[in-house]
Amino acid sequence: MSRQRKRDAVLRLIRGEDLETVSRELGVTAATLSGWRDAFLSGGEANLATRATDGEALESARLKAKLGEMGSHRTGAMGARLLERELLEAKIEVLEGGRPLARRRWRP
Repeated sequence: MSRQRKRDAVLRLIRGEDLETVSRELGVTAATLSGWRDAFLSGGEANLATRATDGEALESARLKAKLGEMGSHRTGAMGARLLERELLEAKIEVLEGGRPLARRRWRP
């Protein structure tokens, strides 16, 4: 069966059509059709993971460029402290995931 027909069959399942009905209409076993669906969904999941990795790679490249820029403009202890601060701020931003971390109250 062609890749297009397999994709169409899987999309029918994702849209809510009955597995047994689709398998009978196409003349394939329910297990085969279920395998196609699992492979299709795994491929989609892998592509999502790749895009996240691409985002991480872009962020890493941005920070490395910033590091190079700072290294050429700043020297000495002051430059090192500024660099350390900016890198820590970037790490905190990544860890917070766009939302601030909850603050804890200090209790004696």
